[in-house]
Amino acid sequence: MTKRDYYEILGVSKNASDDEIKKAYRKLAVKYHPDKNPGDKQAEEKFKEISEAHEVLSDKQKRARYDQFGHAGVGGASGNPFGGGNPFANGQNPFGSGGQYNFNGQSFNFDFGGGGLDDILGNLFGFGNGRSRQRTRGDDYRTNLTITFEEAIFGATKTVNIDGKSIKLKIPKGIDDGMAIRLAEKGGPAPVKGGTKGDLYVAIHVKPHKRLTREGSIILSEETISMVDAALGTEIKVETVDGDVIMKIPAGTQSGTPFKLSGHGVPLMRSDGDRGPHIVTVIVETPKNLSKKQKEILEEFKKAKKRGFWN
Repeated sequence: MTKRDYYEILGVSKNASDDEIKKAYRKLAVKYHPDKNPGDKQAEEKFKEISEAHEVLSDKQKRARYDQFGHAGVGGASGNPFGGGNPFANGQNPFGSGGQYNFNGQSFNFDFGGGGLDDILGNLFGFGNGRSRQRTRGDDYRTNLTITFEEAIFGATKTVNIDGKSIKLKIPKGIDDGMAIRLAEKGGPAPVKGGTKGDLYVAIHVKPHKRLTREGSIILSEETISMVDAALGTEIKVETVDGDVIMKIPAGTQSGTPFKLSGHGVPLMRSDGDRGPHIVTVIVETPKNLSKKQKEILEEFKKAKKRGFWN
């Protein structure tokens, strides 16, 4: 499904000020807030839509990336609410009888205990596999696993130790921090003959990278260049998860300008080989402690600009 333009959603122009964006959001948020429209699914979807638009347009860096690259610049191209990763990949459901996922930057935890949703229904209504009946399923086990930034991007095979046993775990490409992997019947033993073993839930924690960060399917980094290189243009070496990449900087580049390296981001878990972009924000360094000669050169440049020799 094609996403609507964020400016269109808020009803503002692309040149709208931060204050205009804030006022437009507040007006629409009040109008479509779920508390004012109980049971209205359309209003609820509208509220989510304007909240997503405001989240991007109220952030200067995200807005700059959106203006230049559209939804692909802010991780919205796939329409995946799980931040570029599919927690249901390969049949590994992180929820099961409990788990965690991320939606619009918010973490939600679902923990139904060892017996799952059936136990809750059984306790409330007296049917199903409630705890009032004999338990035939083993306990669910939960453990944590820390992986590197690169392992989260490209996937890996790891080993977890449960009850003295080593269990191999396949980490899918593109998994994100806070997601969980469910291994069916790798948990506690069945309490009775003919019962089933519980499941094992492995919560994934990703170590931060020294230079790179991640937003869904996008990898972000910053590179600093000199004022002279920004004015004249240059080429720089950019660190990516695929190794160093040479990136061209055009003449006249302004500080804070984002550049997109397509295909160097996070693999999209529900697609076959597609990857998000790596977006590099260029920071122009203002020189300090200039020499006398350097000051003279800049003064000449300043005078020439005033005379209209430079645009």
